[in-house]
Amino acid sequence: MRELKGLHEECGVFAAYGINNSSEVTYFGLHSLQHRGQEGCGIVTCCDGVMKRVKGIGLVSEVFNDNNLKTLNGNMSIGHVRYSTAGGGGIENVQPFLFNHHTGQFALCHNGNLVNTDYLKRKCEDRGSIFQSTSDTEVLAHLLQKDSNPVRFLYSLKSALQMIDGAFAFLIMLGDRIYACRDKYGLRPLSIGKLNEGYIISSETCAFEVINATFLRDVKPGEIVEIGKDGIKSYFYTKETKNKMCAMEYIYFSRPDSDIDGTNVHAFRKESGRLLYKENPIDADIVIGVPDSSLSAAIGYSEESNIPYEMGLIKNKYVGRTFIQPSQSMREKGVRMKLSAVSSIVKGKRVVLIDDSIVRGTTSKRIVALLKEVGASEVHVRIASPQITNPCFYGVDISTYDELISAKKNVEEVREYIGADSLYFISKEALFEAAKRSDLCLACFTGKYPTPLYKSIEDANKDGKF
Repeated sequence: MRELKGLHEECGVFAAYGINNSSEVTYFGLHSLQHRGQEGCGIVTCCDGVMKRVKGIGLVSEVFNDNNLKTLNGNMSIGHVRYSTAGGGGIENVQPFLFNHHTGQFALCHNGNLVNTDYLKRKCEDRGSIFQSTSDTEVLAHLLQKDSNPVRFLYSLKSALQMIDGAFAFLIMLGDRIYACRDKYGLRPLSIGKLNEGYIISSETCAFEVINATFLRDVKPGEIVEIGKDGIKSYFYTKETKNKMCAMEYIYFSRPDSDIDGTNVHAFRKESGRLLYKENPIDADIVIGVPDSSLSAAIGYSEESNIPYEMGLIKNKYVGRTFIQPSQSMREKGVRMKLSAVSSIVKGKRVVLIDDSIVRGTTSKRIVALLKEVGASEVHVRIASPQITNPCFYGVDISTYDELISAKKNVEEVREYIGADSLYFISKEALFEAAKRSDLCLACFTGKYPTPLYKSIEDANKDGKF
C-alpha cells in the first residue's frame, strides 16, 4: 500500500435544475462550499441544449463576476470547487469538465477519489481514449457511452459506475436533465433540496440555507438520481450498498451548519467534546479550541467539565486552512500566519487545548509553542479524533504514511514531539456515539478500508472491473 499514489482531493459539487438564473444560484451554492476547496472553481450552464462554462484558478469570488455570470444563461447548471495535492493542480484539472459529442454536449464534476483510476485509464487508453487532464474524474466520461436515448444512457451510466471503485459524488448534466450519483459505500455526502419549482443538489446542506432551499433527502449509497422535466427519478446501479460515511466529514471537513445523514455537524462535534472529557478528565483553568473546526468540540468539553471556555487563540480569517494547502512548506508558513495567542487570557493558566485531529504534527507543535510563549503554565492537548495512522485513498489529503506522525510514533512520542504536558485522542467508539450511527469509514484510524485497493492491473481484472 505504501506505493499507492494518485490524486487525493476534497472538493464540493453543486447543481441547480429548473431555476431561472441558475448560474447565480450555483454561484452562491459554491460560495457556501468554499471550505471544501480553494484552488479553483467552475460553473457550466445549459440553455436550449447549448452549454457554456466559466472556470478558473482561485476562490469563487475571484473567478466569477457580474460580467462572466451574465454569459451563463439557462435554467440548469452544475458547479465545482476544488483543491488538489501537489502535482494535481492546473487549470486543466479545474471542473466541471465539458465534453462535445455528436448526440450533444455533456458536463461532469466529482467529489471524492477513485482507487482504480490507473487501471481504468490504461484500459480506456488501450481502447483509443485520450485524456485531457490528470484528474480521476475524467475516467467516468470515457467509460460512458453517450446516447441521446435516456434509457440507453442510463444503462451506460449504470455499467460505468459498476466499473468504478472508491469514493464519489458525481454530477452529470445533459441537455435536458441532471444525474446525481453516489458511491455504493456512502463515503461522500450528497443531498437534494427544493427551490420553488426547481431542485438543488449539494455536497452539504449548508448551501440550502443560503439560497433559501428546502432539504428533501440525501442521495442514497449506490443511487442514481435523475432530475428532469418529470421531476425526480431514482435508480440503483448496484444492490450491494453500505453506509460508511467518512468520519472526517463530521470531524473536520463539513461546515458546522450542515447535516450529514440526519446528524448536525456542530451537534456531533459538541458531543465528541463531551465524550472526550468523560474518557479522559483533567484539572485545568481554561478550555481553548483551535479555530474554527474545533470550537464546537471545545464548547462541549467545557460544558461537560465545568472548566471555562475562553477565546485564547485568534485566527487570521484571510489565511486558508493549513491542512489543505498543497505543499509542506506552504503549510508551515500558513501555521505561522494563521493563529495568534491572547496572552492576557492564557498567561499563568493551565490550558486544555482542543483540536479536531493531528495529521503531520506541524500545526499542533506550533500552537503549543505559541501558548507557552505567552505564559501558559501547562498545555494539555485533547484531540476529537483517534490517531490517524493510515493513508486515506478516498479524497482526504493524507496519501502516504510519511505524512502521518501517528504512523511512526505512539501517543507519548507524539506528545513529546508537539511539546504538550499531556495528550489524549478520543476513542473510535465515541465517534459512533456522537454520530448516532453504527457504521462509519474509519480507515485512516484503523487501516480497514471499505473498498479494494488495487496494487496491479491484474488485481482490477480479477475483481471484474473489465
